[in-house]
Amino acid sequence: MKKQKQGLLSSEMRPFTLVWSGQLVSLVGTGFTEFALAVWVYLHTTSVTQYALVTICITLPGVIVAPLAGALVDRWDRRWTMVFSDIFSVLGTLLIILLAVTGVLNVWFVCLATIIKSVSTAFQRPAYFALVARMVPDELLSRANGMIQFTFAASQLIAPVLSGTLLIVIQLQGILLIDLLSFLFSIITLLLVRLPQTVAMPTKQAVKKTLLHDSVAVWQYLLERRGLLALIGLFTAVNFLVGIVSVLVAPMILSFASPALLGTVMSIGGSGMLVGAIVMSAWGGLRRRVNTIFLFLILGGLSLMLAGLRPWLPLITIAAFLFFFGLPMINSAVNALLQSQTGSDWQGRVFSTLDMAAGAMIPLASLIAGPLADRVFVPALTKNGLLAATVGQIIGVGAGRGIGLLFIVTGFLLICLTVWGVFYPQLRHLEDKPAAPDADAPASQASPEATDSQVTSLQT
Repeated sequence: MKKQKQGLLSSEMRPFTLVWSGQLVSLVGTGFTEFALAVWVYLHTTSVTQYALVTICITLPGVIVAPLAGALVDRWDRRWTMVFSDIFSVLGTLLIILLAVTGVLNVWFVCLATIIKSVSTAFQRPAYFALVARMVPDELLSRANGMIQFTFAASQLIAPVLSGTLLIVIQLQGILLIDLLSFLFSIITLLLVRLPQTVAMPTKQAVKKTLLHDSVAVWQYLLERRGLLALIGLFTAVNFLVGIVSVLVAPMILSFASPALLGTVMSIGGSGMLVGAIVMSAWGGLRRRVNTIFLFLILGGLSLMLAGLRPWLPLITIAAFLFFFGLPMINSAVNALLQSQTGSDWQGRVFSTLDMAAGAMIPLASLIAGPLADRVFVPALTKNGLLAATVGQIIGVGAGRGIGLLFIVTGFLLICLTVWGVFYPQLRHLEDKPAAPDADAPASQASPEATDSQVTSLQT
């Protein structure tokens, strides 16, 4: 009972709070650099293709190495994995600074540096989430993940706004220096805390297992735990649908409003993500985390349908705010479920599998969204289109209405996915049988040391 009364600022939570602060600073610094590098490439090449190439290099390499990264994270100490990931990112930042100062920076060097950062992130994220599961009591996991979602929201919303100004004032080299300092701060916070042993000492039999075996074994692990597999599948499908509307929201609004108004809508809507993260940090969600996911997925689906209903900015702004408000709730509950229901020896691979599957949906959605809108939905709601006399009588016809219909269909599909989750027993009852952190690990990967590490106290 005593643990349940402890808050996020209690002595037991101080190690997490210290590490979290380092990650917050580091992620914002990385956000500065990613935005500034993409802008620098566009300004120096005026090529949308090369601009897109940089954005691909930011995400795709991490998706590709995710299976290997997860297997290694489960073999290594999670804290030191994060430290060396930061050091690896520092090397990429130093490379760009050196090239920028000497005047030989070009697009290919920028791509190389972003690839380095992407690969380091592929190790950093699963190690971070697995480490949190050891640092935070189970009853506070959702709130702690809400704080983590705040760091992601801050990097996505604050960084682009400030980076644009900083790029003019202190130029690219200055932004890179800020990024470098942010990584150093992150490393210091990780080194300042004393943490329990975060990975079991492998037995001789486990050491003989190859990385390929460890990478593939996670699928057998998930197949034996259909609830976890369903959760990852649901999150991946949701990411695909979100990826589609993310690509199309700007074209839909620009069909009847100015770029300035588009910026206003996106800023107000995006602020919902910060508000949602703060609320989740204080609230922690519903008692059953899976119900938190279902509730805010329904809200997200209704918000998308609302956004596509009419070309009216106040309506779209409200819908965007509600949609973004729910994202930290969903992400926090999903992460907390994986942390509490996955054996600690498997968390690196499970989180890497989630990152790989969900991350792969973004470029796939980007490839599909444009042709789907241009060749199917937009023609259907032109003046003489196939749906002009039916659906067009409800949501209108003309510019942007085809994309609006696609928003409505996407929102409806999101609700259908949620209904499937509610009626899928293994997912609905995922929390009914709590998993012991290491009890479900195969005997070949368990050891007496693992049990000892679970009871090690956390101290600053």
